[in-house]
Amino acid sequence: MSSSKPSFNWLQLQQVRISLALANSSAHKFCGGSRSSSLNTFKILQETKGAKSSFPRGSETSKASSSSTHIPYSPSDDSPRSLRNLIEGLYTYTDAQKQPGKFLAMDCEMVGLGIDGKESSLARVSVVNYHGAVQMDEFVRQKERVVDYRTEFSGIRPKDLANAKTFEEVQKQVAALVKDRILIGHAINNDLKALLLSHPRPLIRDTQSLAAKHRLTKTRRPALRHLVSQEIGMTIQGGEHSSVIDARATMAIYRIHRKKWEAGMPHLHATQSASATAKRKRVDDEGEDNDEDTSSASRAEAKISKSGSIKETNPMISTVKKKMSHHHLAVKASKGKTGTTSDFPGGGRKGISSGLSTVVKRKETKKSGSWWKSLGDAQKDS
Repeated sequence: MSSSKPSFNWLQLQQVRISLALANSSAHKFCGGSRSSSLNTFKILQETKGAKSSFPRGSETSKASSSSTHIPYSPSDDSPRSLRNLIEGLYTYTDAQKQPGKFLAMDCEMVGLGIDGKESSLARVSVVNYHGAVQMDEFVRQKERVVDYRTEFSGIRPKDLANAKTFEEVQKQVAALVKDRILIGHAINNDLKALLLSHPRPLIRDTQSLAAKHRLTKTRRPALRHLVSQEIGMTIQGGEHSSVIDARATMAIYRIHRKKWEAGMPHLHATQSASATAKRKRVDDEGEDNDEDTSSASRAEAKISKSGSIKETNPMISTVKKKMSHHHLAVKASKGKTGTTSDFPGGGRKGISSGLSTVVKRKETKKSGSWWKSLGDAQKDS
């Protein structure tokens, strides 16, 4: 008989049975009851303990999924039944479907440090791809004494952190994995803050804020378990949490509303990159045009000063050539009348502009002072 992973409803049923059994045991003990009720309670506790220990955690995730019943996976199937199987990890994947791809979902679990364990510290990080395949599932070694493992919520026990990786190693691995990819998470800013990482805002899809924005629920900060129950019809986080299951559930919620949510995204990253590329190209083109205009004008000026004629050198200096051609005709006309011309730097004659430079004439201003004295000096000289 093959052992399969117990469902969340089954675990909740066992907890109800335990509470009822303990209540009956206390009542029988108080009334001097038989020993059979105590044995029944012990049996239920053993069954529940075995079920919890078989819950996949950390490096056991891939092993548990490989030993469980596998179902053929269809990437285009986003039905609630298919997404429930995805969250439970029942699908088999091809080598291509195991690659990171464009979309990644991440979830983290914390433990308590400091006074009364109120300070949260990163203890586990899980990342899955669009198809739910686990890309990363690592525990984080703590640098301080753990006051509260929060096992009833985080599912983390002391043995999980004994041989775990350091924070710096996990941080570096996550940063390399999510780089240039769309990161999906539920209240993802809390996870990034715990990792001391940042991610481009246009590449973040926060299911909590998107669900509130598109009014999937009445609350502004809907819980992940409520969204999964409403959209997929599945109960999660009934007992100990699993960051792998939470990451898959986040990806499932995103897949249901992907088209609608993506249509409302501003895509700032693509717009900014495109505008920056166009701006760099425009600056480069302007620089090339200026260089070509300067070199072409200098070549044309040298040719005119030597031969007095213009040759076809570059089509980009049409304006300069027109001005020079008019000047050349004026020089020929003056030669026919007078027979001689005086050459000046830049070509042309005195009083005629070559078109290559601008003659600036400054207007003389009258000097203030005793101007009548200059009139008297002029009369004396005469």
